[in-house]
Amino acid sequence: MRTDLHIHTYFSDGVFTPERIVDTALEVGLGAIAITDHDNVLAYDVANNYIQEKNLSGKIEVIRGIEVNTLYKGHEVHILGYLMDSKNKDFIELIKNQQQARIKQTKEILNLLNKKESIKIKFDDIRKLVAPGGSIGRPHIARAITSAGGTSNVMEAYAKYIHIDSPVYVERKTVTPHDAVEIIYDAGGIPVIAHPHDLEDFAESLIKDLMNYGLCGIEAYHRKHSPAMVEYFSTMAENLGLIVTGGSDFHAPNAMNGQIILGKNFIPEWVYDKLLEEKKRISMASIN
Repeated sequence: MRTDLHIHTYFSDGVFTPERIVDTALEVGLGAIAITDHDNVLAYDVANNYIQEKNLSGKIEVIRGIEVNTLYKGHEVHILGYLMDSKNKDFIELIKNQQQARIKQTKEILNLLNKKESIKIKFDDIRKLVAPGGSIGRPHIARAITSAGGTSNVMEAYAKYIHIDSPVYVERKTVTPHDAVEIIYDAGGIPVIAHPHDLEDFAESLIKDLMNYGLCGIEAYHRKHSPAMVEYFSTMAENLGLIVTGGSDFHAPNAMNGQIILGKNFIPEWVYDKLLEEKKRISMASIN
């Protein structure tokens, strides 16, 4: 079964609705997908309701997922979670705190943009760029700056205003990767470190540390990973007794040629099977 275990919708910084994600996944021949929006799981129910309404059961499966943005020694580290209990008290609290931090950061940046750069943007203008209840983030701020005439394009907005050295940028107060991993695991989920190529030379040491908090896997397959990187992280996972996952990290069609990149990565069929096996292992461990 072809799978893609890393997909974003307009409930965070993606552009497609959950319904369109389902349709697109079917078009490109995927049998199972995980929607992993940043810091929320709202798209899961929308996608599954659509599958029921369109009688698509048996043709595609949607896995509940999340990508939690965390900070570790000044570096942003993303933790993927799969198949967790979304009603778990600590998991709900995690999402609540993450959402509040996003709103606080956004309002503080907008205030500084107004004071220091005379770029006036209303918070409601940002809110409209994401689905109701979804996760506001830097891409939305960059788009709003461009729409307000502050820059000529989104990339310029990032370069001038959405980085740590900008006088109007405010770092988001977020959880540690250790907290995210532990909360996901305790909610019966499978915590996986996302696109570890971003972690540079401290990837292995952090991964080993996070195993003490419940880390179960490494996202070896990713659109930014070369074949050598895939081999490197797959071997690391095998040596450490962790599962391997992967996905396209889809946000939008390729802007250069209009192509859909959903399901672009070749992910072996056994990856999905190992994910389900890991869920069974965690469930059994919680019973014992």
